[in-house]
Amino acid sequence: MGRWDERERAAMVALLRRTSTEKGERQLVQQFTEGATATALLRERLAPVDLFSDPVEEATAEAAAEVAAWEQDGIHVITLADDRYPHRLRDVFDRPALLFARGILREEDDGVAVVGSRTVSPEGRSTAAELATRLVERDLTVVSGLAAGVDATAHQAALRAGGRTVAVIGTGICKHFPPENRDLHREVAEHGAVFSQFWPDRGPDKTTFPLRNGTMSGYSLATIIVEASERSGTRIQARKAVEHGRPVILMQSVIDRTQWGRVTAGRPDVHVARDADEAMATVDRLLERPQLLESYLPRIG
Repeated sequence: MGRWDERERAAMVALLRRTSTEKGERQLVQQFTEGATATALLRERLAPVDLFSDPVEEATAEAAAEVAAWEQDGIHVITLADDRYPHRLRDVFDRPALLFARGILREEDDGVAVVGSRTVSPEGRSTAAELATRLVERDLTVVSGLAAGVDATAHQAALRAGGRTVAVIGTGICKHFPPENRDLHREVAEHGAVFSQFWPDRGPDKTTFPLRNGTMSGYSLATIIVEASERSGTRIQARKAVEHGRPVILMQSVIDRTQWGRVTAGRPDVHVARDADEAMATVDRLLERPQLLESYLPRIG
């Protein structure tokens, strides 16, 4: 899929500004996938051209000014049709039509999500740090949500190990939540990337974090859930990963402490690990899958 020109990107922004629901955005994504252009869809939404104005031209020009201001501020504005769009995320059914990012973008970024509770125990914090460090040793990107607790620990450990880490956040790219992670937000952007699917100035609310969890699952090869409570939002990422057909690794404490963990453990491609060694052994087996598949394919030529 090639990169759209600047006009189409601006038309996409204008169109999404006029799309207020998740269902509406999903419908747009489907239309884009089927070959529709943002300009054509925008023209269907707006009043027809008359002798004095062209509503599509006006809306597109306004959106182009927005895009230029964001880029002036160092924000990448990435449409679904852009060749910079993360390729693994492109494969999931609920992929966002538009992403905002700061940092170093990789279209192919082999990452594993390390996520869990904001109120993490000392044992959980130690496990998150060990997992992140060992993922870096395998030249994998550590993906997390830049929240307090497990997320912050995973990002920090990846940075200390000299690796790449990516944050998928539940606010606009210009916001910092929690506020005390402002400096960590900057460090992650400097040494990896920060992604958001929300308008840059949007604050957090009850809808943003579940959507973020789905995007994080789609970005990642697999998700490791270090620690979680019965009502933890992390359970949404586990559910989304299962829906996406992506492997999930649940640490034993999640099974011991939550009903949803025990239920999830019975789903396809969900694995349980007693400690970091078992979790990383599972990661290693998952990484071997493409080579195993290739070995079964007939050789041509």
